[in-house]
Amino acid sequence: MQTLAHWDGGPGPWILFFPLIWAAVVLGVVTVLRRTVWRGRRGPWRAMADAGPSGDSPIAMLGRRFASGDIDEDEYWRRLSVLDEQFGRAAGNGGAA
Repeated sequence: MQTLAHWDGGPGPWILFFPLIWAAVVLGVVTVLRRTVWRGRRGPWRAMADAGPSGDSPIAMLGRRFASGDIDEDEYWRRLSVLDEQFGRAAGNGGAA
């Protein structure tokens, strides 16, 4: 009886690796496509941007005012501490301060 363990000129046990190689190639192509083409114009950085404050939130507006120079650093931190109590990160993690 001819088996893969007793190789006499046949394909041998290495033939079992070919499906694994093709699976790795397909997985690699799908991964590359998911990270680039299928995400469209959003890009991989979009997930991080969604985690922060939205463009219309009071914290985001305060950050824009500070960046444009409308308020100084002391004013920014004072207002941010008040906004954090009402709208910010403390409410996002279950109310724990």
